[in-house]
Amino acid sequence: MPESAAQRLPRSAALYLALIQFLFITCWTIYVIHLPGLLEAAGLPRQYAPWILILDQLTFMVTDVAMGLAADRAARLLGRIGPLIIGLTTLSCIAFLLIPHAPAAGSASAPMLLALILVWTVTSSALRAPPWVLLDRHAAAPSVPWMNALMLTGLALGGAAAPYFGITLKNLDPRLPFAVSSLTLFLATAGLIWVERALANRPVQPGPRGSAPPRLTPGSCLFAAGCLLLALGFQVHFALNSAGQYLRLASPDRLPYLMPVFWIGFNIAMFPGAALARRHGTLPVIAAAALVGAASALACTFARDLDFLLAVQFTAGGAWGCIMMASFSAALEFGRSGREGFALGLLFAALAGATLVRIAAVVAELNRQPALAAAFDWAPFASWLAAGMLFAALAFIAARRRVSP
Repeated sequence: MPESAAQRLPRSAALYLALIQFLFITCWTIYVIHLPGLLEAAGLPRQYAPWILILDQLTFMVTDVAMGLAADRAARLLGRIGPLIIGLTTLSCIAFLLIPHAPAAGSASAPMLLALILVWTVTSSALRAPPWVLLDRHAAAPSVPWMNALMLTGLALGGAAAPYFGITLKNLDPRLPFAVSSLTLFLATAGLIWVERALANRPVQPGPRGSAPPRLTPGSCLFAAGCLLLALGFQVHFALNSAGQYLRLASPDRLPYLMPVFWIGFNIAMFPGAALARRHGTLPVIAAAALVGAASALACTFARDLDFLLAVQFTAGGAWGCIMMASFSAALEFGRSGREGFALGLLFAALAGATLVRIAAVVAELNRQPALAAAFDWAPFASWLAAGMLFAALAFIAARRRVSP
């Protein structure tokens, strides 16, 4: 294989994994849209849907770390991660395909539906941390931020498309979108075995990996805490505040076309952010992007002009894109020497924890209480500002360690 082709292969693999991430986000969106109707068809109250989503996030918080550890172990013992991902994703796709058929099971429909949801949630964690471990094992360290930006493109496109899925799929028979999305995801994931083989056969290999056991260090704990703060800021800003901010200045029918502006900024800003991370390091980029995100979120709260709101929403999305790209890269740096999956599992667990908090706030209707309106308005600014200061301190400590004799 010529050297130019060897250099292009990790980028192609990253784009392939981005497709898988997009399909995974699509499955999750379809599931959230149809979950209340499926519960009702199975004889359960629709009001159970938020509680099931909370249990899903609790499951992710456990299984993300477990899957990360499993990916590390598979890499050490087998030298391959692809079979682990494909095997678990096959179970996940089968469970997802069967979910809309559970209400037809008569008296067993409710327990069957809940069991299938649990199996799908547990096994779908195979598509969270392990694909990043797979790519990192075969990518040179300086290219990791760029590879992460490419992979996160799938997440950004899935987030941008979610409002349109909500419009087009809401009244469809759920069996069709569940079948199409599960089969598509299975077919895409099945190709990982060839992707991993091609990456392993490249003549240009990354530096050697160690085999240190997973362990929590003060640095990794502070990193996870900072990621949780960042994720909480994102959840409150985008999922709880953004729609209301737009509705102050635009009609409800325009909302599905306004909300994706955040994800457009996310997708565009990741790539210059990757160049900055490669040059200056991931921690300074996270710190700077968090501070920009804090200022943008605050500006969104006080925006009184739609064009200005679109601009600061775009900027907030760009800040979150840089944060995510650099956070994944930093997690891989914290996990070097055989702990990449463990570090990424902690990151995904933090993201799931923030989602859980947001859903719980909605269930408790905290975001609808006038007395707490100001707290929700200021929460993204406060959490991103605090996280920015924390990551700035971590960046300073890391720089001091590099220059110390």
